[in-house]
Amino acid sequence: MGTSNSRIKNEAQYEALRAKGYSEEMSARIANTPDAGEKGGKAKDYEDRTKSELYSQAKKVGIPGRSKMSKSELINTLRNN
Repeated sequence: MGTSNSRIKNEAQYEALRAKGYSEEMSARIANTPDAGEKGGKAKDYEDRTKSELYSQAKKVGIPGRSKMSKSELINTLRNN
């Protein structure tokens, strides 16, 4: 399908997320994070991160309600949005 929106920083990541079923909005949020595509699959598992690290990631991708979430809720939301 593709997008002609030049505001997408990492077009390949955006398209891959859309192919996985992510919404246009969530795909764009993730693809536009400052470190989009830099980790190359070497990021720590969510369970190995601190709640603060998870909160920061949720903030980067624009997850609403993150300040009231527990660590397990942050993990679930990051995985499923």
